[in-house]
Amino acid sequence: MPTKLILIRHGVTAWNLKKKYCGRQDVPLSPEGRKQARKLCRRLRKTGVSHVYASDRKRAIQTANIVFKNIGIKTIPALREIHFGVFEGKTHDEILRKHGPLYQRWLKNPLGTPIPGGEDMKRFKKRLWGTIKAIARRHADGTIAVVCHGGVISMLVTHLKKSKNFWKYIPGSASISTLSYSNNSFEIISFDDREHL
Repeated sequence: MPTKLILIRHGVTAWNLKKKYCGRQDVPLSPEGRKQARKLCRRLRKTGVSHVYASDRKRAIQTANIVFKNIGIKTIPALREIHFGVFEGKTHDEILRKHGPLYQRWLKNPLGTPIPGGEDMKRFKKRLWGTIKAIARRHADGTIAVVCHGGVISMLVTHLKKSKNFWKYIPGSASISTLSYSNNSFEIISFDDREHL
């Protein structure tokens, strides 16, 4: 039996609603995000999740605690969102005004354009894959939930699809994307499932 990994993007935050880059910032869920998490809880009630891992940011921990009330949550800093450097806490328009040419290059080629003060995409990818593989190997034949961030899920999915379109695979808030793991390889079962919302 393969290991099933349920990747969950945290519920929406006030910063998400304002279209601000959250990155490493420790932003909590908004009231709407909590509502989304409760709907997700009802959806996942009978999925047989045995272990839950979460990024150590509030928005991920709060989502995990609402969705998986009776399961201990293990927080892992390596599941954090990418560090957006000088873009963190700013909206699209604010970044355009202050870092226009750089921001345009980054939007066109996020994998090849470093952000000042931010995390290199290759390092981001390396830390995520090391973490996800370790989790999958630790729980053979189990159903595991990983509550994390949009950029985290996109990096995993784009790698598996051998795609460079990072933006295409940013899932919605409180969405479910499912991976299967067996024989040291991953397969995408579903992506950005938001039926419960």
